Amino acid sequence: MALPLIVGVDGSDACLAAVDWAADEATRHGLPLRVVYACLWERYEGALPTALARPSERLLAEHIVASAAERAARSDPRLKVTTDVLPAEAADALLHEGNNAFALVIGSRGRGQLKGLLLGSVGLAVAARAHCPVVVVRGATAALDGTHERILLGVGEPAAGGEAVRFAFREAEVRGCTLDAVRAWRCPAQESTDHPALTTQQGHQHEEHASAQLDEALRDAMAEHPGVRVRRTTVEGPARTVLVNRSAAADLVVVGARRRSGHFGLQLGRVSHTLLHHAECPVAVVPQLV
Repeated sequence: MALPLIVGVDGSDACLAAVDWAADEATRHGLPLRVVYACLWERYEGALPTALARPSERLLAEHIVASAAERAARSDPRLKVTTDVLPAEAADALLHEGNNAFALVIGSRGRGQLKGLLLGSVGLAVAARAHCPVVVVRGATAALDGTHERILLGVGEPAAGGEAVRFAFREAEVRGCTLDAVRAWRCPAQESTDHPALTTQQGHQHEEHASAQLDEALRDAMAEHPGVRVRRTTVEGPARTVLVNRSAAADLVVVGARRRSGHFGLQLGRVSHTLLHHAECPVAVVPQLV
C-alpha cells in the first residue's frame, strides 16, 4: 500500500494553499491524501460538565478538516482523501505522522501568526526534525500553479544530498519538466591575492571541482530517470543566495538536510533555513539519515 501524502491544516489562508498544492501533488503521484489537524482540546474536555457540548476547538478542528477535504476532492474526483483530528501539539503530531508518509505538506504561516513572521514555529520545527520530505508551500501564484515547468535542485555535500537528488528527479519526471541542478562554489577567503592570473586559476580549479561533484551527485539518478531533462549549472556565490534568486523561476526548490541518528534537536542548515523564509516557490527539505 502506498504511503499517503499528508497535509497539515489549521484554518489559515496559508493552509488553503498547502491543501491545493498537496491535492495536485497526490494526484500526480497517484497517492492517497491525508488531511490532519492537531490540537489539545482534551486538556479542557475533562474539566467540562458532561452535559455541555464538545469544546469549541474540537468543533472548529472538525470543520477545518472537513472543509479542507472537500476542497481537495474538488481538484480530482479520483483522489482518495481521509481526515483526522489529533489530540497533540501540532509539531509533535506532524512529526509522528511523518514516520509513515510519502511527504508532509504545510503552509508557510499558521493561524494567528504575526504578519512579520516568514515561517511559523511549527513549520520550522517540522522541517528541521522530520524523517520524511517536508514541503513548505510558499511563493508566487505562478510557482504554486506550476507554470514555470522547472524543478530547482540545490546540490550540496554528498552526505546530505542523495535522497534530495532522487526526490527532485521523481518530481521532474512526474511533472514532465526540466530539472535545474545547481552547485554553488566559492574560493576560500585566504586564497585571495593581488595577482589576477593566479586568482583566475584558483577560481577555475574550484569551479572544476564543483562541476565534478555535481556530475557525481547526479550520475545514478540520471541513469534511473533517462527521460528527465537536466540542466546542470555551477555558480560562484553563497548557495543560499544563489538558490533564493533562482527560485523565482522554479515551481519547487529541493534541498537536502542531514539527520543524525539519536539527535533530537533542530537539524537544519543555513541554506534550508534561508529558503524556508525567502524562497519564491514551495520548498522541499529532504532528510538524509547519517
